[in-house]
Amino acid sequence: MKITLLQVGKTEAGWLKSGIDEYNARLGHYIRFNITEVTLPRNLKQLSPLALKEAEGKLILKHLQEADQVFLLDEKGRQLSSEDFALWLQKMMNAGTRHLMFVIGGAFGFSDEVYSAAKGKLSLSAMTFSHQMVRLFFTEQLYRAFTILKNEPYHNS
Repeated sequence: MKITLLQVGKTEAGWLKSGIDEYNARLGHYIRFNITEVTLPRNLKQLSPLALKEAEGKLILKHLQEADQVFLLDEKGRQLSSEDFALWLQKMMNAGTRHLMFVIGGAFGFSDEVYSAAKGKLSLSAMTFSHQMVRLFFTEQLYRAFTILKNEPYHNS
């Protein structure tokens, strides 16, 4: 199985990039994982929040393939414990999923078209995080899930 994290825009802060790079490298021991950035044209930043969400949605949809299992990282999504997320990933692998794609939208969320294209939504917390920080939190949780599945000492129950 291959896992892709599709994110709108670049990660700005160096300390976030360093953390993401660290977990990205660690994930290479377990799974084919890549991070894809949806590049936004400069003129989009002048749009209203709704228009920006729609424009970002069109760009996101260009990256999705019919066979992809797409899950949105969304504050209104299903919340799982780290252990339950690991079990969920194992079920996806056992089901023969070839490409699992997680999508982090922009600051205003997703367009209706992106919600329609997704198989489901997952939430990292009931709290709201910046879309920049979600990138680090998600890559860490993905790494944690694989250490749980391999019964390695990273995660303490």
